[in-house]
Amino acid sequence: MARLFGTDGVRGTANVDITAELALDLASAAARVLAEHGTFEGHRPRAIVGRDPRASGEFLSAATSAGLASAGVDVSDVGVLPTPAVAYLTKATGADFGAMLSASHNPMPDNGIKFFARGGHKLPDEVEDEIQASLGADWERPVGAAVGRIQDYSDGAERYLAHLLTSLPHRLDGLHVVIDAAHGAASEVGRQAFRRSGAHVTLIGGEPDGLNINDGHGSTHLEPLQAAVVEHGADFGVAFDGDADRCLAVDHTGAVVDGDQIMGILAIAMKETGRLHRDTLVATVMSNLGLIQAMERHGIRVVRTAVGDRYVLEEMRLRGYALGGEQSGHVIMLGVGTTGDGVLTALHLAAWVAQTRRRLADLAAGIARLPQVLINVKDVDKDAVDDDPAVQAEVAAVTAELGSAGRVLLRKSGTEPVVRVMVEADTAERAQQQADRLAGVVRQRLALQRA
Repeated sequence: MARLFGTDGVRGTANVDITAELALDLASAAARVLAEHGTFEGHRPRAIVGRDPRASGEFLSAATSAGLASAGVDVSDVGVLPTPAVAYLTKATGADFGAMLSASHNPMPDNGIKFFARGGHKLPDEVEDEIQASLGADWERPVGAAVGRIQDYSDGAERYLAHLLTSLPHRLDGLHVVIDAAHGAASEVGRQAFRRSGAHVTLIGGEPDGLNINDGHGSTHLEPLQAAVVEHGADFGVAFDGDADRCLAVDHTGAVVDGDQIMGILAIAMKETGRLHRDTLVATVMSNLGLIQAMERHGIRVVRTAVGDRYVLEEMRLRGYALGGEQSGHVIMLGVGTTGDGVLTALHLAAWVAQTRRRLADLAAGIARLPQVLINVKDVDKDAVDDDPAVQAEVAAVTAELGSAGRVLLRKSGTEPVVRVMVEADTAERAQQQADRLAGVVRQRLALQRA
């Protein structure tokens, strides 16, 4: 069987790939595997279960809770909350693990299941593999008083909001911020967090009906936010995705401030206030060279990882780093959170704007984005890319030509017969030219090898 878990849980079309039966079986299997690992330490286990607003989350969260209870786990159902809220509540309440029903930025018909270990961190790959292997296995079911109980946990949103507000180093009084909540899980808590911090809030994409999540709004559709910021004369705007674990921003002119720039601004802020451990930022290999160059100017070291926020988090936990993330807007502030948190990120970005009394556009201008071109070369033998001498010679030649003004990255897709060719350069024309050149060699060489 192919691996069920991806880099961010199990995801697919709800009621086709992600069925009630699968949710129930995964939940009971997760409880059994964690019990075998000694996670519950002889006490009655408890789990936090939450979801985003998509319609399918209603039956999938019910099935997940049923699977957990059938395995003897007590369930605290927090309802609709962001993914990072479920992670936080798992840690804050001392729960043994958490489960979130969400497909993040995917369209409404999709859904997914992700689990958090005790402490609010994502499960390691090997534990996920054990859960998959346990699906369909015979097991001894608890009976009588040993079955789990399911209760609503109505204080979840308030506890999460209190956590967000307590983390803020500066209030937001005087700021006008537009929030695009993607008709998602942060539609209410995102608005409340900014208002209680002192900001004037204009909310768009904040009326979830179960069917409109991510539909033309949020971090993957920034146009409505750009228009709203300019129309309302706001200081800036922030956009979340459906489960609010990522955040992108827009300055007062409507220009996009991406995840690299947000990370850079926060890194500078944290260094200046003594909160950036070892003056280090953790980013992925896809982060723009402009971020690296800006951090060097500020005396901040950048450690790079493979693509995926879980790899960023692994490096941060291993070395004790305080800040890391991805260009897509997943930002992890390990001192105050255990996973990417869009609302937390947006609040801390706003706090630095308020504290410095500078426009977001000015702060972002110090972190230039070099033109970046990404070409997906499809239907090739991706596993041969690292060993093909002609491809590697061409990579070396382009790298030498670009020098310190650019960068080349070839990456194999984890799920498709695709090689991703990424080139950064000092001009868009040069980046496109060199990317086309490399993509042509990859296409020709790997197609010849496969023939």
